[in-house]
Amino acid sequence: MILGALAGGAVGTIVLTTGLRLAQELGWTRMDIPLLLGTVFSPSRSRAEVIGYAVHFVNGLLFSLAYAFVFAATGRADWLLGLGLGFVHALFAGGGLVNVLLPAVHPRMGTPWSDSQETPLLEPPGFMLLNYGRATAIVTVVLHLAYGAIVGASAGGF
Repeated sequence: MILGALAGGAVGTIVLTTGLRLAQELGWTRMDIPLLLGTVFSPSRSRAEVIGYAVHFVNGLLFSLAYAFVFAATGRADWLLGLGLGFVHALFAGGGLVNVLLPAVHPRMGTPWSDSQETPLLEPPGFMLLNYGRATAIVTVVLHLAYGAIVGASAGGF
């Protein structure tokens, strides 16, 4: 089950990351998750993108392990449970992760309390990433649902 979840996590992360990039290119969102993650480590935009893609991929694998833990605890692994976990994952990512945890460690992200003396590289995402456009929340949820369904199906052996 763990190997299946990891395989699903790899495929799901590729689908999620590609979908986010496509949504950005289509103008549905201004959110650039690899840039958001990568600028924690580097102020260089090009370097931050590369680092951010690597961090996002590793995070996708780590989340798939968390899914595997839930699958093992419930004795069930399928696309439907994965879909539900994907919804919880989207709420966590769009809520606590980018609004509480990330700003606490991100040296280049603005906050609601940033002032004119500071020049943040990134604006704070807001709940469900709404500061980057309304469609961002929808795209985020839909793609996390897909991620979850892929991890669940893979962990359950399709």
